[in-house]
Amino acid sequence: MRVSDLRLLDVVNVKDGRRLGPIKDLDLDLERGVVKGIIVPGPSKSWGLFGGGKTEDYIIPWDRVKKIGVDVILVDVNDLPEFNLENEDRR
Repeated sequence: MRVSDLRLLDVVNVKDGRRLGPIKDLDLDLERGVVKGIIVPGPSKSWGLFGGGKTEDYIIPWDRVKKIGVDVILVDVNDLPEFNLENEDRR
């Protein structure tokens, strides 16, 4: 599978079934030739007309990737601080 193929897949958290979005980029260790993690876009911080709010990208460590399927990438990110969504406002 190529990186361009991975970018077409949705990333889903297995803990709550939440769709985290597509892969935006990969975190690579070029010296060792390994993938350190995947980067997904965070939620928009603005309800502006053109979505002008900046988003912070989330880095999911590669060891949290549980399964890469034909349509989806399953990850386990519930216990990472940036993905702890219990206190998030539900809109």
